[in-house]
Amino acid sequence: MKLISFEVAGQPSYGVVEGGGIIDLGRELGTRWPSLRHVLAAEGLAELGRAAQGRSADHSLGDVTFLPPIPNPAKIICVGMNYEPHRIEMGRDKDTYPTLFSRFTDCLVAHGQPIVRPRVSEKLDYEGEVALVIGRGGRYIAEAHAFDHIAGYACFLDGSLRDYQAHTGQVIAGKNFPRTGGFGPWMVTADEAGDPAALELTTRLNGEVMQKGRIDQLIYPIPELIAYISQWTELAPGDVISTGTPSGVGLARTPPVFMRAGDTIEVEISRIGTLRHSIIDE
Repeated sequence: MKLISFEVAGQPSYGVVEGGGIIDLGRELGTRWPSLRHVLAAEGLAELGRAAQGRSADHSLGDVTFLPPIPNPAKIICVGMNYEPHRIEMGRDKDTYPTLFSRFTDCLVAHGQPIVRPRVSEKLDYEGEVALVIGRGGRYIAEAHAFDHIAGYACFLDGSLRDYQAHTGQVIAGKNFPRTGGFGPWMVTADEAGDPAALELTTRLNGEVMQKGRIDQLIYPIPELIAYISQWTELAPGDVISTGTPSGVGLARTPPVFMRAGDTIEVEISRIGTLRHSIIDE
């Protein structure tokens, strides 16, 4: 299933994408499960599938305002330097363990909403990534069981303020300006996405391909990430882990390429979809 969170007539809801439309399930199940995060916590994906079976769309995609697939995750954990060519282009040493940082919910916007370049920065960079959504939480999750804890996958734009990242050895400031990242357009459930190792990611700026990568190229594969992260924090349904970006980022180019007002950035993942944003100035 393609699961979407959205607003229609000012009211938040969620549902299943079918063709060019949405089967609105939040309208009937919202008092029981107010959001997709609540659906995941109740292990309700199978019931959503049954509720959508045989129904026609209630809304067209063009008639709703997209929300991030999980609008209210408790945790957003991102992985840095997880493709070897990207580590090399950034001049970073090899690490023994994954490089991790967090993003806040207010720094992410949904598909179709503009990314905002802050007025204090001239170096807003793109990083296309594959994000996974936790379906079943846990602590000390074994690598062998990691995929059992994944509800689905989505596109992720890890917008990065390179000048603020360089202020100190910690990147968190450069990753958390409001409305500088993207998440969406929907979440594709793990059964429909298939083998995540085969997922192919492409990032395009104004139609030009800037990044290409496959999940099977990760330095730290998904099971290893889930096992390591769950050692130090208990993962919960609806938590988001973004798995890292391939090479080709703007900072590493000669000359550097940064996003400007009027640009369009797209992150496309095979079997998942395309996340698209315009860029505006604050």
